[in-house]
Amino acid sequence: MVQESTLFTQIDKQRLPAHIAIIMDGNGRWAEEKGEDRLFGHFHGVESVRDIVEGAAELGIQFLTLYAFSTENWDRPEQEVNGLMGLLADTINKEVPILNKNNIRLRMIGDMQMLPEFARNGLNEAMQKTSQNTGLTLIMALSYSSRWELVNAVKNIALDTKSGKINPENINADILQNYLNTSEYPDPELMIRTSGEYRISNFLLYQLAYAELYFTNTRWPEFRKYNLYEAIIDYQSRERRFGKTGKQIKEDNESA
Repeated sequence: MVQESTLFTQIDKQRLPAHIAIIMDGNGRWAEEKGEDRLFGHFHGVESVRDIVEGAAELGIQFLTLYAFSTENWDRPEQEVNGLMGLLADTINKEVPILNKNNIRLRMIGDMQMLPEFARNGLNEAMQKTSQNTGLTLIMALSYSSRWELVNAVKNIALDTKSGKINPENINADILQNYLNTSEYPDPELMIRTSGEYRISNFLLYQLAYAELYFTNTRWPEFRKYNLYEAIIDYQSRERRFGKTGKQIKEDNESA
């Protein structure tokens, strides 16, 4: 595709975001617009996952987090939830050889105990089989919500404080970070949400504090590499100040 190759050459490979997070939204609505049931959309969304993971790996992105299933999604119709869990287990089983071939490590954040045993076992096996890979780290957010994560972190900090492992006077942002599901990963620098919704839906609320947010009307089943490239090019056009002034950032870059 000409558009895809042209966009690829426009990306500054020296200024890539180390970590991209994506809210994969619009599977169900895309299917309904085509007169199909919602699972039809989720099935086709798998193709987008493959394409975007491949695109991120080709660029040299270090971490990619995909918001696949939230804790709130358990409240969806039982047929859809059961279908999603079956699709998840089947997809993971099929994708492990491809992940290994492309040196991709699979990880997960979320409440794994909420997943059906067959899905949990499949995930654990896939993570073990890809654990030695050193390229892109693909992080699946499954049965995840940021409020659940933060409450869980606070509970564990309280328990460790009560047992004497932590001095309450020493609790700071670094301590909290160590108790989050994402403690071993850097915070995302770019967050993409598909399907035209302008919210972050309980996703990485703490970690996205200084991320650049990018929203697109494209439904997830139609999101492809060139859409990813457009988001990265937009990201690279922005000045990331982290609370400083533009002048300070310019001076910091000149003295680096």
